[in-house]
Amino acid sequence: MFPLIRLAKEFVIFRNAPALPLNGIHVSHHMCLPWDLDPFMELNNGRTLTLFDLGRLILAKRTGLINTLKREGWGMTMAGACVRYRRRIRMFERFEMRSRALGWDDRFLYLEQSMWKKNGDCANQVVYRAAITDANGIVSTDRVRQAFGTDALSPMLPDWVLKWIDAENARPWPPLQD
Repeated sequence: MFPLIRLAKEFVIFRNAPALPLNGIHVSHHMCLPWDLDPFMELNNGRTLTLFDLGRLILAKRTGLINTLKREGWGMTMAGACVRYRRRIRMFERFEMRSRALGWDDRFLYLEQSMWKKNGDCANQVVYRAAITDANGIVSTDRVRQAFGTDALSPMLPDWVLKWIDAENARPWPPLQD
């Protein structure tokens, strides 16, 4: 089940947080709870992605994107993700989540999130390709920027993100059937 109570808690905690610039980093703190665990008593990989929603939605609020989405009647969906899991997060372990926008191309926003353990180790990292949508499908990022009220150009996407984009473009869709 989606952690609606945790999401509500995050919106309350950050209700008066200062606005962030488009390239700002939202930092939040969380704990691995018993219902977040897999059979190996560590943070479940799927739950990790669900918890990243908490950071991403507050990031969208603090940058003003949520207000733009509401005003325009748009939604935001994840169109792809690339995840690295490197360190276990165990029950009741606290961790810091960092969420930020890396940039955009003509169709997608690229977001990076990571979870950090108290000892400074990065437990995992994800890069998302997010799409803003309306009833007709994907809204171009030029149109989103116009509605957002900015003419800012995208920061240069890191080389590793560009390579991921190339890999995604080369990947067959729909998947090949044997």
